[in-house]
Amino acid sequence: MTKSRVLAVLVALATLLSWPCRKSHGLPGVEFSVVFPGRVLTDNLFADVTFRFRTKSSFAPPAGNGKIVSRLEFRRRALFVDEWAPPVPTSEWKPASEYTVVRRIYIPAFIDEFDPGFTGAERPVLTTLFVLPADSGPEAGRVLSRRKIKIVPASDSPVIVYLSGWYEPEAPQGSGAPGWRWTSREARADINNPGRDALLVIRGESGPDAPPGQKVIVSVAGRVLEEFVPGAGAFERSYAVKKEWLGDGRDFELVIGVDKTFVPAKTTAGSSDQRELGVKISLLYFR
Repeated sequence: MTKSRVLAVLVALATLLSWPCRKSHGLPGVEFSVVFPGRVLTDNLFADVTFRFRTKSSFAPPAGNGKIVSRLEFRRRALFVDEWAPPVPTSEWKPASEYTVVRRIYIPAFIDEFDPGFTGAERPVLTTLFVLPADSGPEAGRVLSRRKIKIVPASDSPVIVYLSGWYEPEAPQGSGAPGWRWTSREARADINNPGRDALLVIRGESGPDAPPGQKVIVSVAGRVLEEFVPGAGAFERSYAVKKEWLGDGRDFELVIGVDKTFVPAKTTAGSSDQRELGVKISLLYFR
């Protein structure tokens, strides 16, 4: 593909993404729109997406508090599923009102530029559903919108090289779900210096057998960004990294450490896992 053709695709895409999507749906008395940021969407990207609900004067609240489920699918594969409840419960929504929620979604790397059928962009389908507690089954929920989203390959994603302190990748067997890596006491990664401000996002969990009060320490290029106690369940931490922090070198080092580790064979009945584990990392994103 020529540079001029790529530019034309990107300009057209940016224009398209600024249009809200309004379609007929199964939630009476509500106008719904989902709006992507006014920039080109790529894979391997975090994007803040706006979900807007406008109730008409004839609106009557549904029975029960609903949740919103957004699902991006490509070739029968779910790229992500985002599920959340509106801050104002839907049973409390008023007529002639507007409710807006901004969600940060992550579009994983999925585009194969070497696929003979690839034409410069892929078009996965984004389906947004409204689901009530009474709904059940795999097809439960009322469709708010369904649309194809144009996504182009990421061209400016720094390479992340896992150095010391990381165990081999793991994933749920046969599920197709994203995998993870356990760290030891201190895990190091080498990342290309982009020479600009960037976003660092870390998703993970400390695990049910983690020592109480386990602290996670995150640093880049020798600068400590944060020390935090994850607690139970999954966590996501975002950092705005300034280019001057990274120096003038071609690469910089990211370090994720913990103050307490554990060995599953000593903490979990029946386990033979003798690894010294720190924290479980499911996503390491820098761009």
